[in-house]
Amino acid sequence: MALALFGVFTACILSVLLTGASAYRRLAERDDAAYDRRTALQYAAAKVRQAENITVERFGDADALVLAEQFGGERYETRVYCCGGYLRELFAQNGAELEPEDGEQVLKAEALRASMEEDGLLRMEVLTGGRWETVVLCLRSGEERGA
Repeated sequence: MALALFGVFTACILSVLLTGASAYRRLAERDDAAYDRRTALQYAAAKVRQAENITVERFGDADALVLAEQFGGERYETRVYCCGGYLRELFAQNGAELEPEDGEQVLKAEALRASMEEDGLLRMEVLTGGRWETVVLCLRSGEERGA
């Protein structure tokens, strides 16, 4: 009788542990996906906040934020875009012939949509883990800042 009771007790403990481990794994995956979505969007937003000249262009098959800067009399561009399942950043001299695959992988993201809207608003949307996250930024000048 004691051995049977011990076996039932052991089976109950194992089932509770397996259920808890499964729940923990699902919560960790959900939190990781939420982190990726928020971080990718906030990374792009931080880049925009630091930039002086901002435009939205097509780069390859996707939208790209183009952030222009002057260094030593030369114009350089930082492109933030999605390619190959990653949010990427590419810093190069203006007019350099580069492909989207040349950018440095920053974070996992399936797509980036960006558009300049009325009143100097920049709308950015990032697709990560099958969900879109959106942020709308008001540019400092109140109108599109382009070169």
